[in-house]
Amino acid sequence: MQAVARQEMVAAPPEKLERIFLDHHAQVFRAAYRVTGNASDAEDVLQTVFLRLLRLERGEVLSESPGSYLHRAALNAALDVVRDRKAARSTPIEEAAPRLVQDDRQAPDRRREGREIHDLLRAALADLSPKMAEVFTLRYLEGYDNHEIARMLRTSRSTVAVLLHRARGRLKKEFERSRGESR
Repeated sequence: MQAVARQEMVAAPPEKLERIFLDHHAQVFRAAYRVTGNASDAEDVLQTVFLRLLRLERGEVLSESPGSYLHRAALNAALDVVRDRKAARSTPIEEAAPRLVQDDRQAPDRRREGREIHDLLRAALADLSPKMAEVFTLRYLEGYDNHEIARMLRTSRSTVAVLLHRARGRLKKEFERSRGESR
């Protein structure tokens, strides 16, 4: 009986959920894409976020700011995808030119290096704690400042600063370790 009810709910989402989807699906996709670097994974994250939202209890109220909630949910789901990818030891081929390489006329070795840096960053993010990875992603991939991140996560700016400092330190060590192995 519950399975039938759940199928009906999926087949005909509530009007409020539909409105939230229409208003925020692009933001969720972009956030997921920036973390995963893969359109297919970003679409999976988009679906996961809204299916989770659909499964919320009817009486459970979405936060006052659905955009903020969905953005954080997208980042966390995307980080899960990156962690799962690392655990499976598979790395997808980039579908789009890396953000680090802006000029398509640059030498192929520069484009390859940009892809390698993106892959290394994604793998290193997967090794950070979930909170540290979320704060780093919000700051450096999404462009929020420390004050905005503190407000979103309901924490202090000093906590955000400490988490960013630790994340940068760990990522720097990972980049240095990687460079040492490749030489």
